[in-house]
Amino acid sequence: MDPVHRIGAPSGEKINMIQKPRGTRDFLPAEMTQRRFVEQKMRSVAAGFGYGEIVTPMFEEQELFTIKSGEGIINEMYAFEDKGGRKLTLRPELTSAVLRAYVNEAQMAPKPLRWFYFAECFRYERPQKGRYRQFWQFGSELIGADSAAADAEVIALAYELLKCSGVRFVLKVGHLAPMKHLLSDLDAPSQKQVMAALDKRDMDLLETTLAALDRSDLFEPLKVLVTAKTLPEIFAVTGDIPEKTRIEETFGYLEAQNIPFEQNFGIARGLDYYTGMVFEGFADNLGAENQILGGGAYRLAHLFGGKDVPSCGFGIGFDRVMVSLGEFSLETKPAAAVICTPETRIPAYKAASSLRSAGITAVMDLLDRGFGAQLSSALKSGASFAVVIGEKEAAAGTITLKNLSTAVQTEMSLESAIEVIHGSCR
Repeated sequence: MDPVHRIGAPSGEKINMIQKPRGTRDFLPAEMTQRRFVEQKMRSVAAGFGYGEIVTPMFEEQELFTIKSGEGIINEMYAFEDKGGRKLTLRPELTSAVLRAYVNEAQMAPKPLRWFYFAECFRYERPQKGRYRQFWQFGSELIGADSAAADAEVIALAYELLKCSGVRFVLKVGHLAPMKHLLSDLDAPSQKQVMAALDKRDMDLLETTLAALDRSDLFEPLKVLVTAKTLPEIFAVTGDIPEKTRIEETFGYLEAQNIPFEQNFGIARGLDYYTGMVFEGFADNLGAENQILGGGAYRLAHLFGGKDVPSCGFGIGFDRVMVSLGEFSLETKPAAAVICTPETRIPAYKAASSLRSAGITAVMDLLDRGFGAQLSSALKSGASFAVVIGEKEAAAGTITLKNLSTAVQTEMSLESAIEVIHGSCR
C-alpha cells in the first residue's frame, strides 16, 4: 500500500493508506443513482402486488441460522460474541430473519402475510465477480397460504421484479415431488450423491453415481426431470403422484399471466429445505455465477418456536443483477449552475432555492471563484445551463441564462428561465 502523509502529523511521519475490507465495495454517486433507480422500480412492483416492507436487525442470534443449516455454516458467517457473551452473527440471509420476526411479532395477524425486503447480508466467502462478502438481497415471503395460487403469485412477483430491472434472464420452475418420488427408496447419503450430480447438470456424473449405487435404473427417469419440456413427460415416469394436480394448476396460472418460463424438475439444491414448488432465475451474461434468483415453498416457523405455517418466498441477488445490467444511462433532472459574485450571493441563494422548488437541480460555487472559473466548473459538473447573477442582473431583478451546450445566453426573469430549462427536457 502506498504511504501517504497524515494531515497534522509531524513532518516526515507516514502512515499506510487504509483500504476497504476485502469483499466490500464503495459506491460513488453515479453507481448509487443506478442502484437506487432499479431498487425503486422493484419496490414499486412489490407494492403493486400488495407486499409491504419488513426490516429486521442486521445481526441475529447464531442459532437462528445454525438450527436450519447446521454448525458448519458458522465458518461462512461473520460470527462473534458480544460483551455479554451472547453468540451473534451478521445475517447471512434474510428468510430466516423474516420468519423469526413473524414468530415474534405476527403469528396472530390475518393470513396470508405479504412481505418484501431489501437489505444487505454478510458471508465470509471468497470474493469474485458478482459474489461479495457484503451483498444486497431483494426478496419476499408469502406466509400462511398453501395453494397453487400462492405458488403462482410468488413466481409472478419474482418474474416482474426481474423484468422491471431490465436484466435479461431465464426463469426455470419445477417441483420437488417428482424427484422425491423417484429417490424415495434411497437412503439420505445416497440421495445427496444423486442430487449433487443433478445440481451440476452433469449427466455423466449422474450415470456413474447411480451405477456405483447399483441404481442405474434411475438414470433415464432422472434425466427426464432435467430435459423434459412438458408436464406429460414428467408424469409419464412418475405416474399420478399426489402433487400432480397442484403442479398442473400452478403452471396453468403462470401461463394465464403470460409469464415465460422453462420447466425444470431437476432443481436439486435445497431438497432438505424446500417442500414443494421451486424456481430459479439465471442472467444470460454472467458466466458460471449466473444465478440471480432462487426460491420456493418451505416451512420454517416451527424451527423458531412458532406454529407450523406454509410459506413461499425468494431472494434476488441484487448485486448480480446490477453486474449483469452494466452501466446504463438514466433520465436526470434538469440541472443549472448558479453563478454569482460575492456581492450577489444573496439573490443567488434566492434563485437557487426557487430553481430547486421547481424541480431543477441547482449548484452554487462555494469558493468565491471568478465567472470564468465558475463556468468551467459548471461545464465539468454536467449542468445544462448556467444561471448568471452579476451586479447588473441583481439590480434589475433578472438573471442571464446561458445554455452550456450552445453558449447562447439571454437575460430574462427567473420564472422565464425555469420555463426554458424545463422546456429543454421535453
